[in-house]
Amino acid sequence: MRRALALAARGWGRVCPNPLVGAVVVRDGQVVGEGFHGSYGGAHAEVEALRAAADRARGATLYVTLEPCNHHGKTPPCTEAILRAGVRRVVYAVADPTAAAGGGAERLRGEGIEVESGLCAEEAHDLNAVFFTASVEQRTYVCLKLALSLDARIAEAPGRRTAISGPRAIREAHRLRAGYDALAVGIGTVLSDDPLLTVREWPVPSRPPVRIVLDSQLRTPLVSRLVATTPDALLWLLAGRDSPRARRDALESRGARIIAVGEAAPGRLDLREVLQILWGEGIHSVLFEGGSALASSLLAERLVDRLELFYAPTFLGPEALPAFRAGPPERWRLAARRALGPDTLLSLVRAT
Repeated sequence: MRRALALAARGWGRVCPNPLVGAVVVRDGQVVGEGFHGSYGGAHAEVEALRAAADRARGATLYVTLEPCNHHGKTPPCTEAILRAGVRRVVYAVADPTAAAGGGAERLRGEGIEVESGLCAEEAHDLNAVFFTASVEQRTYVCLKLALSLDARIAEAPGRRTAISGPRAIREAHRLRAGYDALAVGIGTVLSDDPLLTVREWPVPSRPPVRIVLDSQLRTPLVSRLVATTPDALLWLLAGRDSPRARRDALESRGARIIAVGEAAPGRLDLREVLQILWGEGIHSVLFEGGSALASSLLAERLVDRLELFYAPTFLGPEALPAFRAGPPERWRLAARRALGPDTLLSLVRAT
């Protein structure tokens, strides 16, 4: 199952809105076939693994990270492929929560196949947290990513662009970007860093993420790299309903889309309304990349589902800009820890 999970991750950025799924066929203690869902509309993981196993799938055990689907979508039901292959036993990590695709386990049991579930369920759920959140809770999944010093600072001073992460950490940050529907920052980050918010050090995903700026008074510079690249990547500016009309017209004329949002306080957009708007626009997942004020607000309002914290082996000192104005008001579970050269990535999920 852990091998199936590793295979599933290979579809990152290419299968949305489908889940990431991996499968392994084992016969007589030997792996005889493996596969993963590699692209939206393409063959599912079970089909790929069974195809690789060929005749050796008969009497074998199929390990798969998600309950096999039982419906006709862009591809036929995986349950049919499993029955044709003559598999004796199916072990899946987590059930499919959707009404359309679920029920595969029941169908297979009805045909006499031994079915088990729950193996590596937590890891499988973490891998597809966006899919489960969208399917079950009908809302946008929120991940907050920050590059930090060991003393939890993100810049040498407010408004000063500060390089913190090393090359491997930067590449991993771009890989993360590829798996989200949208990338979002606050206006402070735009003014200090002039970011592009694109996927550059990783293969371009099948649906490049929408770039979003929370900009209550439309201060995004017309000469910013974000505005200059609107012909190549979508740019949405979420602004207060009283934002200056002249600025709105100027930015729209350069290709930006302006979306009006109410304010929770003067100069601070209502983040819950922001997420409701994004869900209505078909954005099922968003990766927020700061800065400090936005990160603190998201955490204070308990809107973050996952934290990706890139720690660099350096101290910026007490005068540097802290990542958080206060500690996160929730409990978090460590989902993964990775060394990225000299840097360390801590992936945390909100404890339930």
